[in-house]
Amino acid sequence: MDLTSVMEAGFVAYSDGKVVVPPVGELLFEEPPGDTHIKYGYIRDDRVFVIKIASGFYGNAALGLPSSSGLMLVFSQKTGFLESVLLDEGYLTNVRTALAGRIAARYLAPKEVKAIGVFGTGTMARMQVTYLSTETDCQNIVAWGRSDDSLRRYCDDMAALGYHVTTTRDAREVAEACNLIIMTTPSTKPLLMASQLQPGTHITAMGSDTPEKQELDSLILARADIVVADSLEQCLSRGEIFHAVRAGHIAAAQVRELGGQIRAGTRVRTSQDQITVADLTGVAVQDIQIAKAVCERLSS
Repeated sequence: MDLTSVMEAGFVAYSDGKVVVPPVGELLFEEPPGDTHIKYGYIRDDRVFVIKIASGFYGNAALGLPSSSGLMLVFSQKTGFLESVLLDEGYLTNVRTALAGRIAARYLAPKEVKAIGVFGTGTMARMQVTYLSTETDCQNIVAWGRSDDSLRRYCDDMAALGYHVTTTRDAREVAEACNLIIMTTPSTKPLLMASQLQPGTHITAMGSDTPEKQELDSLILARADIVVADSLEQCLSRGEIFHAVRAGHIAAAQVRELGGQIRAGTRVRTSQDQITVADLTGVAVQDIQIAKAVCERLSS
């Protein structure tokens, strides 16, 4: 099964108004720091609806545990009865997020990627890069992290997959070396500044999935030639677009939606010098599509 096409179809259906997605439910925790999201919805005239619960607790590494966990519940649209419990511990959320990053790069990234910049050293920092292998043959990574230990582990793991990794604690070094940058952290303060960006850079930002989180200087979106949201409505209440609109740096009317660009079937970027940003806050239609794909595979 081509999961990329499955995810693209979901984004198109969402932008075409065929998906019912209520506002995200969330619980935010301070001690230990973490958050739990409840995302749910259905595609009109489909067979099922899905409720997804996903948690991220960022001190889990010290306990020898992964930071993410969760499950998906699949119900019949005809009867409301529970059909499947996918106790995936957050894996399917990671897959659908990595697929979204792949799709964003397909339509927005430069044709020639000289190096991939990664902010973060966790699961998403790994999966986002490996899922890009269908879009670019670039094997050069510049990774930014908060600790030498996490950077060393990331370097070792990615080197074992054939990547050449340079590590740094300086965001400027990432911006100077890379024209495709992936943001994967739960930071609440900007890590990358507009003054650091080079012409021709594409950024896929996915760590900022609550109103409190922010990885990008909002002036980056003002400087960008193209800004794309997975869900414009959702990105106006969370994510990088939320912060930029609230600060008055961009207007909602300037933002394109990913599903509309996929429907058009052409690359959004028209010049190697353009700066582009994809703000991926994670939409319930992604969970619906990945859950349906798993259930179909299990029943076949």
